[in-house]
Amino acid sequence: MESRVKLIEDMYNFFIDQGFEVSRIYERSCFDFLARKELLLLLLKVLVNINSFNEIQANEMKKVASNLLASPFLVGIRSKDKPLEDGVIYTRYGIPASSVNTLKRIIAEGEYPEIFADRGGYYVNIDGRKLRRVREKLGLSLKDLADHINVSRESIYKYERGLGRMSLDVALALEKYLGCKITFSIDVFQVPENLKYENKNKIKFSRFSFIKTGRTPFDALANFGKKRNETLITGLEKNRSESRLLKLASSLKDISLVAGSLAAFIMKSENVKESLKGVPVIRQYEIEDIDTPAELLKLVRERKEYT
Repeated sequence: MESRVKLIEDMYNFFIDQGFEVSRIYERSCFDFLARKELLLLLLKVLVNINSFNEIQANEMKKVASNLLASPFLVGIRSKDKPLEDGVIYTRYGIPASSVNTLKRIIAEGEYPEIFADRGGYYVNIDGRKLRRVREKLGLSLKDLADHINVSRESIYKYERGLGRMSLDVALALEKYLGCKITFSIDVFQVPENLKYENKNKIKFSRFSFIKTGRTPFDALANFGKKRNETLITGLEKNRSESRLLKLASSLKDISLVAGSLAAFIMKSENVKESLKGVPVIRQYEIEDIDTPAELLKLVRERKEYT
């Protein structure tokens, strides 16, 4: 059986071969690595069994993805004791997942799956307006079409209005009878919504709130706009030794370069240099004199230029 380490290496090299810019591997994090090509930024977790990915990890991954404006994705070999089917999209706590081959086809060939797995079997998304248009063109009533494929009239009514998901078997029967394609592929690379967080999940510096993160190679992050370069990932002191701060700086720099975000340390201590491995250090007292997010981001950019 292939190990997770080998799987990560395989996917990592695949993305490099496909011309993606990739971060280092952070296998103890809620994600393993980032991969970016043009406008697409992926936050990837590689697993042998996707069921080993828990809700806490999922929430952290979605938190990071929404602020980095990235798309989270899981790739694995099996779910529980069953292999992941090629050409099928699964979900784990709201994060899409697929087999290795499926993800490779999406990236290398642009072949997006149409089938998704859920409780009770396999389902597809359909073009309800096209279904209605073709049915009416053929002179079929709702009942006529329903009788031909052994479903209720109400089901056809719902399908045409996008009110119900369709099982794969019903979709295949419909397409065969109508003589045309009514299913469409799944847009698997979505940026999660930026959720509201309780105060216990935030850290405030003067007027600015950052979202605390766990299981990540940084301590907190905040998105102050609608662009990736308006996201700031941060490292904090936390009584860390200089060697640990330097290690954290290396991760901050690596991730920000791939994600297209900004990175900075926010510190109280005067003993730390103006930058660590090229990552600017902002003192807490400096933030107190800043009124807007734009001013804060400007300070980080200016300090980065002089490091």
